[in-house]
Amino acid sequence: GSDVLRMSSGIPIKSKTAAQKSKTSSPLICSPKPAIKPQPKPSDKLNPKTIDPFGAYCRSTSAFAATYARVGIPCRLVHGSVKHKLQWECLPETLPFDPLLLTLAEGLRETKHPYTFVAKEGFKELLLVEGAAEKAIPLLPRLVPVLKATLAHADDEVFERGLDALVQLSAVVGPSLNDHLKHLLTNLSRRLMDKKFREKVTVTLQNLEQYGGKAAVTIIKSKIPTYCSV
Repeated sequence: GSDVLRMSSGIPIKSKTAAQKSKTSSPLICSPKPAIKPQPKPSDKLNPKTIDPFGAYCRSTSAFAATYARVGIPCRLVHGSVKHKLQWECLPETLPFDPLLLTLAEGLRETKHPYTFVAKEGFKELLLVEGAAEKAIPLLPRLVPVLKATLAHADDEVFERGLDALVQLSAVVGPSLNDHLKHLLTNLSRRLMDKKFREKVTVTLQNLEQYGGKAAVTIIKSKIPTYCSV
């Protein structure tokens, strides 16, 4: 019954109590381990930055980011082995352009994946549906200011998405865009001075002329006198 054992060396050693034995030998009781922050994987450098739609970034002020966070965009990104594509939850031609086309246009100013891809492809594919002109023309007074902000963006990729979207819209609505064209030309004129974008901006202006007709040429020349009509 003694708690002390005497060894041959004469040094007293206290034996472990039952509670101490249980504390050290029981495999069922584990001391909590400090949380270890996961290290970045090499593959992370190869993949574009992807946003968690439920993460803190979704508190962004853009209408697109907020709608995407609520799963309010009726399409999703499908990763392919060669290229990505969109899969719509229902036929795009059955969807109302108001507010979807406006929301997708807002998304053109996003700079992170998958927002960038969903907005660009969604905008393009929605304008390809039958009857797109009748649905898009009434939205021009609200749509053009959104495209203007995209063309004024400092990010080069955002600006290029704005150019593509403008050409796609012009191809659909034709001369109906002429009444709003002057609001977009200032930003195009500014980038026309940049050697990097000179060719693409010129092609955009030529497309605006093609789809807008002679009236478009007059408007373009009023803002960009150096423009040569095709």
